[in-house]
Amino acid sequence: MSEDTIFSKIIRREIPADIVYEDDLCLAFRDITPQAPTHILVIPKKPIPKLSQAQVEDKALLGHLMFAVSEVARQEKLDHGYRVVINTGEDGGQTVFHLHLHLLGGRSLGWPPG
Repeated sequence: MSEDTIFSKIIRREIPADIVYEDDLCLAFRDITPQAPTHILVIPKKPIPKLSQAQVEDKALLGHLMFAVSEVARQEKLDHGYRVVINTGEDGGQTVFHLHLHLLGGRSLGWPPG
């Protein structure tokens, strides 16, 4: 069992969020400190603390999250491109230990990212 996080509370609707997409497996909402004009977090409803802790039985869910990101990008009309980022672990910049994908777009994104 993973630690209760702010994302778990958003899933349970205990904390408000600007939700832009939801299905049986995941939820997507706008980041409260956006790093781009469009910055949306896509999270699984199943609590997986970080990508490195995903199990074999999570393969389909991980694929579903990528598909959900593409659906949200279409919905947000990010036709000129976007970036998908997963921060894993403290050195990877992860601050909330509930797996989440950052969808960033709405402007040209530089490289290297950080």
